[in-house]
Amino acid sequence: MAFTLKIGETAPDFSLPATNGQRYSLSSFSESPMLVIFFSCNHCPYVRNSDETTRELALKYQPQGVQFVAINSNSVTTHPVDGFEQMQQRMQEHQFPWIYLHDEQQEVATRYGALRTPHFYLFNSDRQLVYTGRAMDNPRDPAQATSFDLDRALGEQLKGHKISVPITNPVGCNIKWEGKDSHWMPPEACDLVPTP
Repeated sequence: MAFTLKIGETAPDFSLPATNGQRYSLSSFSESPMLVIFFSCNHCPYVRNSDETTRELALKYQPQGVQFVAINSNSVTTHPVDGFEQMQQRMQEHQFPWIYLHDEQQEVATRYGALRTPHFYLFNSDRQLVYTGRAMDNPRDPAQATSFDLDRALGEQLKGHKISVPITNPVGCNIKWEGKDSHWMPPEACDLVPTP
């Protein structure tokens, strides 16, 4: 079994606390025709440098009912800056247009097979996975990005077209797993697209 959720598979359910004081499950977003779940955090430079680009994307598709949901699964033991209070402070400071959930036990990251921060998953109205990977090819320096993969996938899906590139490799820091070295990844984790 592959570590990361495969195209066509159904989104695993969850029940996680959000920075806004509420608790959310998959059904909380049932009215949204499309759902973008992405694994994020507070400290990763790939996340921090691309957050404003992600904001633009979320606002662009919000009128069409696309919901963005961020999940922070990083170990607080090894990275205290990724704690829940710091998540709340970051949302209060930046007012991002998405729900920010805390996966303290890392169970959701395991179910989805999250590889990096950020790692994006796009689900259709039936909550089947139609795209997974990166939002762009250079999240550390978005001004130098040349491929905006999530934007393309969202546009194609909303037009009823087949997504031309449904899988890309996420670009960013790896998930910080509890009790492991900061560069450790599950042994079954691998690139989603083989690199030449």
